[in-house]
Amino acid sequence: MAEGASRPGPAADPNGLVDAALAGDRRALARLLTAVENRTPAAEIALRRMYPLAGAAHLVGITGPPGSGKSTLVSALIGAARAVGRPVAVVAVDPSSPITGGALLGDRVRMQSYASDPDVFIRSMAARGHAGGLASTSTAAAAVLDAAGFDLILLETVGTGQSEVEVAAAADTTVVLEAPEMGDEVQAIKAGLLEVADIVVVNKGDRPGAQRTASQLRSMLVAVGGAVGGGAAAAAAGGGTGVQADRPRPKEPEVLVTTATTGEGIAELLASLDRHRARGGDAGDTPARLARAEAQVWAILADRLRGELHVPAHRDATAATMRAVAAHELDPFAAADRLLAELR
Repeated sequence: MAEGASRPGPAADPNGLVDAALAGDRRALARLLTAVENRTPAAEIALRRMYPLAGAAHLVGITGPPGSGKSTLVSALIGAARAVGRPVAVVAVDPSSPITGGALLGDRVRMQSYASDPDVFIRSMAARGHAGGLASTSTAAAAVLDAAGFDLILLETVGTGQSEVEVAAAADTTVVLEAPEMGDEVQAIKAGLLEVADIVVVNKGDRPGAQRTASQLRSMLVAVGGAVGGGAAAAAAGGGTGVQADRPRPKEPEVLVTTATTGEGIAELLASLDRHRARGGDAGDTPARLARAEAQVWAILADRLRGELHVPAHRDATAATMRAVAAHELDPFAAADRLLAELR
């Protein structure tokens, strides 16, 4: 959000952009994030330099169904963090059009009140068809913001409902929002949202039924017991490795009630986030961070493998193999074996 409040940007070379971003140039930081989002060669150069400088920030995932007030809660959290002098960055993911691929980056509009604060940086990203609630480059963008010195980084998911568990592999602490009387409590359990929650927030606490919804959620969390935090959905959030199932979090997620529009309960939420962080939620060797590392490395390996198979030397063999699978002349497993052999 503060991109436009900086001095003129440096030369477009990635090392120059990194130097400027680390020195506090928000326009250079914005250009780096654009390179990361577009997966340009400059992004890899920048990330190679900045990744070793990251790891100090607290990454908080904010997810939940549409209408639960995620963006309003994020805005309120920004205000609470800034009140105690903490720099805050936000990566807010918006849904993309399946036709044009474009997105209305509405979160930037909602948080205009922080546009002039140099210690607040808000980046909207389009999901670009990536399932799981985040953009495919959200974690890399968070690493850039981490290296740039932001203490608290909020990752706000698309909020399309039942496919938001990926945020747990990208965040140190996962906050799941619910709104009173929306009937989403059971859906949240079905979707695995409560399995990946470190903190559950019933937002819009000024509505009738808010306290009742919070009580119902606490009862549900007690009822599902060991399934919370240890099931298949938790493993799926960790990229299928099972690492995420051992996330260091309470046996039952804390359930809080907030009213983001008035700020009620926001200080308590920030304190809860700090408690989770103090328990080791952002230590470098936790299962949560190992899961994040695995997801990043596997994604890069998959991209590079795909790229190698499409270079001129392998392009014809790759195309022929795909046609054989499409014609059911070859099964996908044998095709994968053939393509791996092609690269040896």
